[in-house]
Amino acid sequence: MDKNRLEAFSDGVFAIAITLLVLDLHVPDVGSGSLAHALWRQWPADVSYVVSFLTIGIIWVNHHNVLRHLDRCDRGLLFLNVFMLMTVALVPYPTALVSHYARTPNATAAAVFYGAVMVTMALVFNAMWHYSLRHGLLAQGSDPREVSGITRSFRPGPFLYLAGTLVAFVSSDASLLIYAALAVFYVASSSVWGRRETA
Repeated sequence: MDKNRLEAFSDGVFAIAITLLVLDLHVPDVGSGSLAHALWRQWPADVSYVVSFLTIGIIWVNHHNVLRHLDRCDRGLLFLNVFMLMTVALVPYPTALVSHYARTPNATAAAVFYGAVMVTMALVFNAMWHYSLRHGLLAQGSDPREVSGITRSFRPGPFLYLAGTLVAFVSSDASLLIYAALAVFYVASSSVWGRRETA
C-alpha cells in the first residue's frame, strides 16, 4: 500500500494541532498593575506552549524519519498511525489545562493529565515503529545503524514521560521541566540521525 496518502493526512493533522496551541495565548489583563508583571504571571501558558510546540514538532520530524525508512504501509500501520494522530490532535487540550491551572491547587491534576497524553503518544509511536520492523515494512537498503539508533532513541520515551508524570504528584513544576527536557532530548536525537543521513 502506497504511503503518500498516510503522509499527507498526517501532515495535515500535525499542522492543525501545532497551530491550535497558539490559541491559548492571550493578551493579559493588566488592571492596575504593570504589563511586565502580568506577562510574568502567565509564564505557565508560555512555557507549556513552547514545550508542546517542540514536542509536536519533533514528533512530526520523527514521523517523517520513520516513514522515510518504510518501503510501504499496510492496514495495521494505518490504524496505528490514526491512534498516534489522535494523541497529537489532543495535545492542545492538556496544554491549555497546564497553562490555566499551573498556579492553582489543580496543578498536579493538569500536569498528570498532560503526562498521560505524552505517555500514550510515546507508546503508540513505539508501537508503529516496532510494528513496521516486525512486518517487514522497512525499505531495502535502510542503514542498520540508523534503524538501531531510532529503536534505541524511541525505547525510553514512555518510561521517561511516565517518570515526569509521577513527579507531578510531588511537584507539577518539576514535571513540566522534565517534559521540556525530553523535548530537547528528542531534538538532539533527531539531529544525530540527520548527521548520519548526510555522512
